[in-house]
Amino acid sequence: MDATVTLPVWLVVLALVLALLGLIDRVLTPSVRWLLRRRVDRVIADLNQKLTLELPPFKLTKRSVLIDRLCYDPQVAAAIDAESAATGEPRQVLAARVERDAREIVPSFNAYLYFRLGYALARRIAQLLYRVRVGFADEAALARVDPRSTVVFVMNHRSNMDYVLVAYLTLERTALSYAVGEWARVWPLEQLIRAMGAYFVRRNSNSPLYRRVLERYVAMATAEGVTQAVFPEGGLSRDGLLRPPKLGLIDYIAKGFDPQGTRDIVFIPVGLNYDRVLEDRSLLLGLDKAQPRRGPLAALGTTLHFAARNLWQMLRGRWYRFGYACVNFGTPVSLRAWCGARRVDFRLMEKDIRFAEVQRLADKLMREIGAVVPVLPVSLVASVVLHEPQRRFSLLELQGAVVRLMERLEANGAHLYLPRHDQDYAFETGLRMLTLRHLVTRDADGLLGAAPAELALLGYYANAIAHLLQQPVAERAHAG
Repeated sequence: MDATVTLPVWLVVLALVLALLGLIDRVLTPSVRWLLRRRVDRVIADLNQKLTLELPPFKLTKRSVLIDRLCYDPQVAAAIDAESAATGEPRQVLAARVERDAREIVPSFNAYLYFRLGYALARRIAQLLYRVRVGFADEAALARVDPRSTVVFVMNHRSNMDYVLVAYLTLERTALSYAVGEWARVWPLEQLIRAMGAYFVRRNSNSPLYRRVLERYVAMATAEGVTQAVFPEGGLSRDGLLRPPKLGLIDYIAKGFDPQGTRDIVFIPVGLNYDRVLEDRSLLLGLDKAQPRRGPLAALGTTLHFAARNLWQMLRGRWYRFGYACVNFGTPVSLRAWCGARRVDFRLMEKDIRFAEVQRLADKLMREIGAVVPVLPVSLVASVVLHEPQRRFSLLELQGAVVRLMERLEANGAHLYLPRHDQDYAFETGLRMLTLRHLVTRDADGLLGAAPAELALLGYYANAIAHLLQQPVAERAHAG
């Protein structure tokens, strides 16, 4: 019994490593997980007391549970059967594809990351680049929105900064769930975006099975009260003009809506505008189909040159950020009220008839969005200069024309954001931004005019408010 057993050193080390791993797995990991879960629960409880719209249980459900729920959804199962019958593919193969699609779509929302790190990061980035303002909000109508409603923010898409800007400005009200394109599916951005509650969408997928999985996720999230942010245009505006709406996500949201149910769906129109859009030149290049696509190295070089130039301006004291970024919140549109007024139920309609009605709804939402797009200094000055691109203005002539445009827009019911509530200062701010970028030039006689080589870029900023000059806002918003 007292015999000595000799073990090789490598076996002793292996045994100690295995014992340590067992200790971590059975004792330390559960304890750390419990502490983190407790901290997150305290954060969520504190947030729900402060937020206008509480975080719904669906948003806090484990991602694996949501994936299983989506994979075994009856409508998804029926779509698998239909696809199998049509193509002859085994049902198991299609079910595996559905699971991959579900994992691609479903987010992994982290409340602590969203409201702690996300808020600090969004605030720092937004305020570093822009003078961020909320120009107009229909507070009385927003206050009347039933907290039990599913709220969908619908907005125009000017820049990829839209995601950051709107999330930052709504953080005290709710947590947004965005639909994000495939451009963001790169490590580690993909993981961060998932944790912030966004879900990924293949914009041009022709797979009926994929579209059904995406549709069912959107329908489930909507039915459970998840606050969403949707760009009806479907992508960035390349020429600055408002684009016609695409129906995909709006149809997914509306087609399962019960007008007699307990939960309404409320669309809140959001209008965004910038004195400078970071991607403006790239967006305009995208309009030229003959223009060769630039490689990643060229894009990186452009980005570094852009950063270096702005750093140099900052060191010289000539950097004014990128001007103003303004967001307006319009009057909510109740889907229940819409269905009641038009006596429709999207659930009972044939596809073609439903799409026609969804088109009317989407057009209505785009009109409401257009009505609250902010008018900013750069758009004002660009509109005047571009109206007579060959003309050279004296400073007083240009200022007088801009003031007259302000008065015309105000008479149309547009929402102007005038820094310091001062027309003269707004004119100075817009002109300074355009002259610093050499979009407006001053000749030897001190006269100002459009730079001939930059008419397309001036047009991009003028187009941001072009729709506000065509018809009074009140008439346009209530048309149809």
